[in-house]
Amino acid sequence: MFTKKMERISWTLFLLSLVVPEGAAQDFGQTQFICTSVPKDMDLCAATMQNSGPAEDLKTTVMQLRETVLQQKETIMNQKETIRELTSKLNRCEGQSAPEPGTGGRRKEQGKNTMGDVSRGASDTLAQLGQTLATLKQRLENLEQYSRGNGTAQANSLKDLLQNKIDDMEKQVLSRVNTLEGGKPGQKNDTDQRNRVESTLTTLHHRITDLEKGSKGNKLLDKFQLTFPLRTNYMYAKVKRSLPEMYAFTLCLWIKSNASPGVGTPFSYAVPGQANELVLIEWGNNPMEILINDKVAKLPFLINDGKWHHMCITWTTRDGVWEAFQDGVLRGSGENLAPYHPIKPHGVLVLGQEQDTLGGGFDATQAFVGELANFNIWDKKLSSSEIYSLATCNSRAPSGNVLSWSEGNIDVFGGATKWTFEPCRQPN
Repeated sequence: MFTKKMERISWTLFLLSLVVPEGAAQDFGQTQFICTSVPKDMDLCAATMQNSGPAEDLKTTVMQLRETVLQQKETIMNQKETIRELTSKLNRCEGQSAPEPGTGGRRKEQGKNTMGDVSRGASDTLAQLGQTLATLKQRLENLEQYSRGNGTAQANSLKDLLQNKIDDMEKQVLSRVNTLEGGKPGQKNDTDQRNRVESTLTTLHHRITDLEKGSKGNKLLDKFQLTFPLRTNYMYAKVKRSLPEMYAFTLCLWIKSNASPGVGTPFSYAVPGQANELVLIEWGNNPMEILINDKVAKLPFLINDGKWHHMCITWTTRDGVWEAFQDGVLRGSGENLAPYHPIKPHGVLVLGQEQDTLGGGFDATQAFVGELANFNIWDKKLSSSEIYSLATCNSRAPSGNVLSWSEGNIDVFGGATKWTFEPCRQPN
């Protein structure tokens, strides 16, 4: 008899396991088995419901448990699908190149190309580098003509060597363009090749410059211009000396550019602890600005028409008063530009690039594209008549007492070039 009762109890437990959905046990705490005697001839399911309480309540509870489990299963499936989609998006984002870090605070949004023409096709690259090489060739031909009348064996030997280097340079440029047309090169190969091009251009320029100095009886040239044909982060010129502490200044230069949008950074002066001590910049569709100790004034210059223009800016630390002259005419003025902040000494003055660190941290999107010449700085405010004399190339026009435009004061790097320039005689 006891054996038969145990068999009935086992069947009861088995049937209950069929009624309760899988996983429902997770919703309960600790459990225990309850043994109940059942009459011999009674239906096991009926007896189970009878002993468990009202049949309708038990059925409702079971259905609620089943519905809860199904809802949980559906929620889990939806969450798995969401996780799968997010993982896929994350993988796609990681596969893309990360944006460049922002530079110099307010002047550039992170990862945004503010100049618009940094990425060039292979044909544009060839044309611009070809222009640089053509300039070097022209200077070499001028030296060759000079050497025919006053030549020596040493000059001819050096001329031949430079000619061979220029030929090799052209081959490197063509190889570079072919690589660009065939597909994107690896980052390391691209950097190595760019460094070789930069080094070769710089070496060529220095050797031709030395030859030109020799042909002029070692007299330093002051009638020259700097040309920046490409918007890069490695083409620039650096002034050999720093600026003194200044409580006022006038800076003037000749400039020519048709770059759009924005001509870039004609010059930047950085000091320890302040990369934007004195900067002239035009980026994107913004007007040209001058920054002093990272304080900004917008300038009323319009120069990106591909013609030569003369620009002068005066400033005094007293009340931060400034004036802007274009082609000898006052175009605008203002005040409260870094008042009572003297320009600090012991800095680095760079032409053609904006500095984010002392002497470096160049960004191609802020590079100057065009030509500039006769960059002079005074530690005082020039009069409007003196500025007009500079703009009209009057023989009585003064030279900068802080920085005067002289080839001996400037070094060039990365393919920027120097060649003959006489203001007011250049065709526009």
